[in-house]
Amino acid sequence: MQEISPNNKRIAKNTLLLYFRMLFTMAVSLYTSRVVLNILGVEDFGIYNVVGGIVAMFGFINGSMASATQRYLTFELGQDNRNQLAKVFATSLSIHAIISFFIVLLAETIGLWFLWNKMQIPADRMNAAFWVFQCSVAASVIMIMSVPYNAAIIAHEKMSAFAYISIIEVSLKLLIVYFLQYFHVDKLILYAVLIVIVQFIIRLCYSWYCNRHFKETKYRWIWDKTLFCEMTGFAGWNLFGNLAAITFTQGLNLLLNMFFDPVVNAARGIAVQAQTAIGQFSNNFQTALNPQITKSYATGDREYMHSLIFRSAKFSFFLLLFLSLPILIETKAILTLWLKIVPDHTVVFLRIMLCTTWVYAISNPLITAASATGKIKLYQSVVGGLLLLILPISYLCLRLGLPAYSVFIVHLGMEITAQFARLWMLRRMIRLSLREYFTKVIWRISKVTIIALAAPLAVAYWLPGEEIWNLLTICLICAISTSMSVYWFGLTSGEKIYISSRVSSIVSKFRI
Repeated sequence: MQEISPNNKRIAKNTLLLYFRMLFTMAVSLYTSRVVLNILGVEDFGIYNVVGGIVAMFGFINGSMASATQRYLTFELGQDNRNQLAKVFATSLSIHAIISFFIVLLAETIGLWFLWNKMQIPADRMNAAFWVFQCSVAASVIMIMSVPYNAAIIAHEKMSAFAYISIIEVSLKLLIVYFLQYFHVDKLILYAVLIVIVQFIIRLCYSWYCNRHFKETKYRWIWDKTLFCEMTGFAGWNLFGNLAAITFTQGLNLLLNMFFDPVVNAARGIAVQAQTAIGQFSNNFQTALNPQITKSYATGDREYMHSLIFRSAKFSFFLLLFLSLPILIETKAILTLWLKIVPDHTVVFLRIMLCTTWVYAISNPLITAASATGKIKLYQSVVGGLLLLILPISYLCLRLGLPAYSVFIVHLGMEITAQFARLWMLRRMIRLSLREYFTKVIWRISKVTIIALAAPLAVAYWLPGEEIWNLLTICLICAISTSMSVYWFGLTSGEKIYISSRVSSIVSKFRI
């Protein structure tokens, strides 16, 4: 395959490091999720998820600023403007301190009112829920103040830092499981406190690494009114997108709690953890590519930028399809094998969420490209406006008596609608060819998905039941079917040649 950029080796290296980080993190997270669910019980696990969601509701303010920080740091690096880079970091850190103050203020007023008056929590667990809420506030502040440091690492493309610090983080979370088993106190409160301690330790690790390796992260007071207004203005228009993200994550979680009991929240929490674990595969791949998308825009290399968008969307989708197809078909068997105790509704929740993750995979490169332009007023007004409709439409569905999974169907439908809106606007923002996008991305992934599904569905029909051998057979058929359909119908001739040469090179190293 013809080289698309001199940065290919760096992207490949960063991708491998992020996958190493993700595999280790996912393995430990899946194990700890299972143990924590069994130790806390379904009800307390649901309480932890929904109470923490109240604080996360206010996090959309921080999320909009995080996008601005990432964009401006990466853009200035692309233009090699070191003085402006230091100003951007100092300004972003000051803004995040202000955001932390307001989120604490909102959480301790509106958030507490909502907890005591609107949440469906058993009376004997309200005290525990209160302390979980306070710990969630503390953890949120710690994460908010970490955003500029994490953004600096991604902008510099030093992905090894994420790999090593993530190992520390998941190792500490593994210790939490040990403490939960052997300390005879309220385990829900203990779990929330220990999570805060881990967040604080990881925050120190990231700031230490940045202060040692990047000159601009050594904080000093810098006041640049123009930059402050520009960054907050960018963040302000990003507010729609991040507010929408909160509506279809924590907003739907709280909505489910208003109509159902905590068991439904536990089911949603498990489904989200599984969805997140699968989604990390494409997120890590895109994290390695996203800085290059922004930097290519900063240098005016539109052709390279478009090629990155196409490849990021296509290969992220193929990777997710490979991993999620057996889970989509054998959801109940896999959840039972993983958790032993599977809360009601988890299977249908997870299946719909996996389909939504497929849409995420092809939308994220477009989101990065839109942010790179810095001109997001119309973009966020339209896309954010569409996604904000998820919560009121879902509320209407539940009021009409529709089942709990209807809210996730609404989410999926609105995500697809928003994807078409993104494409229409990026046609002018970055001169993106819609015909080229549909030919190189949509058409190819559609063919691959339809063909990959055929054989596993046929085998699953003839092998009913949840026996372990049936599950292994389906997983094997899915892997073969997806791999073959991706190779023959998803790749260009140049990509086939490149992959064949790489495989031959790897095989030759193991020959005697």
